[in-house]
Amino acid sequence: MPLRSTKDYSVGIIYFILFILTIPAMNWVVMNVGTVCTADGPCLIPVWPGIMAPSGVLMAGVALVLRDGLQAKLGVRWSLYAIIIGAALSALFSEPSLVLASVMAFFFSELADLVVYTPMRKKWPAWAIMASGLVGSMVDSAIFLSLAFGSIEFIFGQVLGKFWMSLAVALLIGYLHSRRAKAVQDEILSR
Repeated sequence: MPLRSTKDYSVGIIYFILFILTIPAMNWVVMNVGTVCTADGPCLIPVWPGIMAPSGVLMAGVALVLRDGLQAKLGVRWSLYAIIIGAALSALFSEPSLVLASVMAFFFSELADLVVYTPMRKKWPAWAIMASGLVGSMVDSAIFLSLAFGSIEFIFGQVLGKFWMSLAVALLIGYLHSRRAKAVQDEILSR
């Protein structure tokens, strides 16, 4: 499929680079940033009153959304390249205890996100982001928590935190799509 414009390509390259960088950033955040940091486990943040999640949840939500944006601008092939590069980059920069967990979680959650997002993206872009983000976050959370920390104790908080991130971006994209559609409609009516 040909690129729509140079602007799409430029924005797509930005998505590509940012998406790749989210995984090493996520691994650093989960071990160094939070309101509570456990001795042999993740740093935690509150995602709801009384519900904590590993702090990497914020970056994971960003990664899922960036992947959707990358696919929208440059296509599935670029998304797959970024998943592979991001997984390899994560292996180079992560603490040894996080390498397998983050690579496996990243790879399989992003593929799950891709599979859900692709058939929905043209007809329901905002819903595609929500649904794919939810599926991707469940896959990511289950794999990462069980492999990195030997427990899925924080899975509800992890999925909830990613949900908040996906919801915020889906609402923004839904709003932007409706504004664009209204602008096109207004332009057609003014002719």
